[in-house]
Amino acid sequence: MTIYSENPITGEHVRTELVETSQADVATMCVAADRAGKDLARRSLAWRAELLDTVANTLEDDAEEIIALADEETGLGATRLRGEHARTCFQFRFFSDVVRDGGFLEASIDHSHESPMGPLPDLRRQLEPLGVIGVFGASNFPLAFSVPGGDTASALAAGCSVVIKAHPAHPRTSMRTYSCLERAARGVGAPEGTLGLVFGLDAGTALVCDEHVAAVGFTGSLGAGRVLFDQAQSRAVPIPFYGELGSVNPLVVTPAAATQRATTLGEGLVASVTLGSGQFCTKPGLLFVPIGEAGDQLVAAAAAAVERSSGATMLTTAIRDRFETGVARLENAVGLTRLALSTRAASNAGSFAALYEMDVATLSLERDAVMTEYFGALAIVVRYASLDELIDAIASLEAALTFSLHVGEDDEAAPALLAAGARRAGRVIVNGFPTGVGVSWSMHHGGPYPASTNALHTSVGATAVRRWLRPVSYQGVPAAWLPATLLDENPLNIPQRVDGVSRAPRDH
Repeated sequence: MTIYSENPITGEHVRTELVETSQADVATMCVAADRAGKDLARRSLAWRAELLDTVANTLEDDAEEIIALADEETGLGATRLRGEHARTCFQFRFFSDVVRDGGFLEASIDHSHESPMGPLPDLRRQLEPLGVIGVFGASNFPLAFSVPGGDTASALAAGCSVVIKAHPAHPRTSMRTYSCLERAARGVGAPEGTLGLVFGLDAGTALVCDEHVAAVGFTGSLGAGRVLFDQAQSRAVPIPFYGELGSVNPLVVTPAAATQRATTLGEGLVASVTLGSGQFCTKPGLLFVPIGEAGDQLVAAAAAAVERSSGATMLTTAIRDRFETGVARLENAVGLTRLALSTRAASNAGSFAALYEMDVATLSLERDAVMTEYFGALAIVVRYASLDELIDAIASLEAALTFSLHVGEDDEAAPALLAAGARRAGRVIVNGFPTGVGVSWSMHHGGPYPASTNALHTSVGATAVRRWLRPVSYQGVPAAWLPATLLDENPLNIPQRVDGVSRAPRDH
């Protein structure tokens, strides 16, 4: 079937030369990827780092064309897309640094010795590539979380081959960026099959179910992610499915914070909720605000900010329609009051921003409606009367990607609330907003289900590479047969743990 590209601003449909990938072609691609993966696993860390750097350089060489094409398919605007393109290139270079550092391998050496259990043999352990990784591109970040996104970069950093399922919201951008990846791979002599790209719903299912695929990375909705997760687990040989599924991302304002900066917080909340038309998985969806005069002032400022906004273009008309269907459900929810509604953006996929309010009791009465992630510029203000009531409400929420806390100076409520949030989310933020996920050594982007399918791992940051690796111990293996990363002389100068003692790389 021929694939069409849609401009969300004008509504123009462009017939592409792309077609949906057949199941037979998916299978052929996965066989080639499996063959390439065996070669990649033997390549040096220096070669892997060079590949990642070359991808970044190639994406930069084609920056203007990529940005223009992505803007046509997403309506996100050149300014936003330039920032995302820069992040995407940085992400590949960041993982190049991770690879060169070598610490991600967790190299450990235990020489043979006498122990309370008796003699122990020589043991050496490190993390090694899983094999073929399936990656599903996301709709809302056509670069940084799509074909050239973090899942692809981290899988290549791990030494794995990658087959990517393009998102239907930006097929031409997917193909254009994939051509950059392929060109970079050929430029450094990567084996044929290192990268693959498939299109279509059935191709995505075939990718998850293919016997050569060792793990899958996914960024998207809970519904689609859960279907694919179940398919991955129902295979004859189940595989890890790392799904980042989104959440309502609660944000709490304490009475002290509301008293000190009500208007600033109200306006800041709306700026975070409406960023990117609310199409961020980290958008704060539930805003806990104290009952009282300061809280009223904050809510009034937020409502005024929503009414001043002019709506925004969403990524596709289908995403817009799902969002507005969800908003219509809230109109009939008991105990919910609409506080503000913006005008609708004058574009084909244009929509509005909305702000609702309720009290804590409504959380349990309208749980299904309130706990839903609304993928658009909508938030629900939850008014609370006491700290105990607030902590009980937080405990009742589903797990989230983020928990944000706005406090006053020396706020006595802060420690208890921070602890409550840390139990429910993968990242806790104090006096800041969750939209925006930096690529760094300490970032964690994930959380307990349903925020993600595995609370142990992150899809952003240095340890994202850990998803695509598995531990292997070598017992009694002669030095001539060991990987260079596990040799006593440490020729690659990477971090190692030797006989229980951490050994840092030598200074050059």
